[in-house]
Amino acid sequence: MTQPAIYRRAAKTEAILASIVIVSFAELAGKQGRIRSVPIPLWAHAAVIRWKDVAGLAEGAVFRSVTRHGRLTPRQLSTQGVFMIVKTYADQLHAVVRPHDLRRSFARLAHTGKAPLEQIQLSLGHASVVTTELYLGVKQNLQDAPCDRLGIMPMSYDSDSI
Repeated sequence: MTQPAIYRRAAKTEAILASIVIVSFAELAGKQGRIRSVPIPLWAHAAVIRWKDVAGLAEGAVFRSVTRHGRLTPRQLSTQGVFMIVKTYADQLHAVVRPHDLRRSFARLAHTGKAPLEQIQLSLGHASVVTTELYLGVKQNLQDAPCDRLGIMPMSYDSDSI
């Protein structure tokens, strides 16, 4: 017995919706007030939404300063505030970590995970790819040259003759 057409359409629509990849973006303000959109993982987006709900935030900065009594202020968390948070956790781990190390670690982990260099550059907001390369400590790898990955082989190539 076949299903009515409405059920077949619903199943097809559900399959199509299940295959759609949802990407969330964060709007970040950088140097000179430049705003850039950076993709964020869905789990991070969900965490921000939960935080906004719990904190009762409808607009403005997501990360805000807190009074000594534990109340949120309308003011955005300062760079000094970020430094103090990072330092507090680093001290607990007996590690020397600076906030900028987090950017560098993000970049290096993304690069190790095979993220394209241009995408890392955009995420970090670098105007030049050279700056991103400095972050990554990119060096030429003579053992894994890009030309070896082109998949081009001369017809008379014999690997035993090398």
